[in-house]
Amino acid sequence: MTALTGEALARARAEAQEAVRKVRIACPKLDDAAIDLILRDARSHYAWTDRPVPRELLEEIYEITANGPTSMNCCPARFLFVESAEAKARLAKSLKAKNIDKMMSAPVTVIIAHDLDFWKELPFLFPHEDRRPHFEGKPKHSETTAFRNGTLQAAYFMIAARAVGLDTGAMSGFSNEIVDEEFFGGSTLRSNFLVNLGYADESALFQKLPRFPFDKACKFV
Repeated sequence: MTALTGEALARARAEAQEAVRKVRIACPKLDDAAIDLILRDARSHYAWTDRPVPRELLEEIYEITANGPTSMNCCPARFLFVESAEAKARLAKSLKAKNIDKMMSAPVTVIIAHDLDFWKELPFLFPHEDRRPHFEGKPKHSETTAFRNGTLQAAYFMIAARAVGLDTGAMSGFSNEIVDEEFFGGSTLRSNFLVNLGYADESALFQKLPRFPFDKACKFV
């Protein structure tokens, strides 16, 4: 894809500004109930009902996630939805024992990964100019950028899942090396962490753990 001309770029910017203006007029701020749903009252879940998650809903979650900002629109995150019993058995080989039941009982477990060669897609994702030279032949820089922005997209993904009515349970008690060998062998994808998705069995919840107050975590300079 060739770079946008000056006229096309100006037109695209004007259209984007108008779209943002309309959104802000229609919804200047989420109400408290919406914020509670996605963050304040949201919980990490580890027990699940057997209610299935339709694939159409997973596609909607991805569509929301994909519209979140990343550096140079690099979009390095990749999402592997583990649903079948066979795939779950393969994934279980990577998990610490205490996490196996949590994963096996979830309707869907998502392996959130990032592509180390994300930069090869920049002509499509960032057509304004060729940014591939920023990453070509620079594996460490590429890896750092992929991990940082892939993690950012993972956060969007979890918030999007909550926004459409699903519960989430992120897990890091597993071997990235085993996951990468089992699911991404011979590719440039690397796993980051896992997210269980579904409709939670809330009877398994315990008291929400404390968070730091503003003055403990924030400063002005």
